[in-house]
Amino acid sequence: MTSWEETESPHFTARHDEADYDDVVGVLELLEGTRERLSAQFPLMPGMVDVVLHGTRAQLYAAQPELALVVRLTSPAARRYIVGWPTADGMHLLAPRHVETRASSVPGSREMALLAPAALYAQLVVGKNNAQLPPPFRAGSLRQMLRWSWLWAGAGQYFGGQTVHARPAIARRLREGSEPSFPPTVKDAQLLGGSVLDLLAQERGEQAVVDLACRLPAGKPEEALQQAFAQGLVGVGGNWRAHLARIAGQQ
Repeated sequence: MTSWEETESPHFTARHDEADYDDVVGVLELLEGTRERLSAQFPLMPGMVDVVLHGTRAQLYAAQPELALVVRLTSPAARRYIVGWPTADGMHLLAPRHVETRASSVPGSREMALLAPAALYAQLVVGKNNAQLPPPFRAGSLRQMLRWSWLWAGAGQYFGGQTVHARPAIARRLREGSEPSFPPTVKDAQLLGGSVLDLLAQERGEQAVVDLACRLPAGKPEEALQQAFAQGLVGVGGNWRAHLARIAGQQ
């Protein structure tokens, strides 16, 4: 960046290039709205959050090296939407002017990309309410993140408002790849995790999604899904695949 500036809102402090000021105002408004909405659902909320907007992906990867690994592990259909990473008390983002250029021309792509700050903040909220999930990225919580990646990434997507815009990317994933595993693996967590929680909300109510995000049951993720849905894993998996097909067909 050629020149750092700092812009504040009641609960966020953003550092950014002076060329990004107008976009930063929009990002902070989005984050404040997301915070207000989630504060009615989650008992604990982060304090003042630092937001750093980077002018290039190289700068973003230099600040958060683990992000490059996450991108490599993610299916191609979802990579364009990974434009940031949360830390213990903040987040690093690609500046919106660069995020928009990464979106495709299909409906929903731009909206999903620009909602990335809301999704990252939702991940911060989940981490605040669930000590077993990151952030912060300690060795133990990182293992949990990989094991429960569909839940952690899916909670960001679902509570950040991205799920409704994910239809084209999900349709591409279903066309171009092998049948996704249930629950989704790390490869598909960033794209398909939100659909698991969307189905749970439809079948059991949104409070069931909040409860699952806040308290990881003992045992394997498959057992947690059976408990959350009150149904056997084969049945839940079948319903989820049908749900994915409906989502893909609605684009």
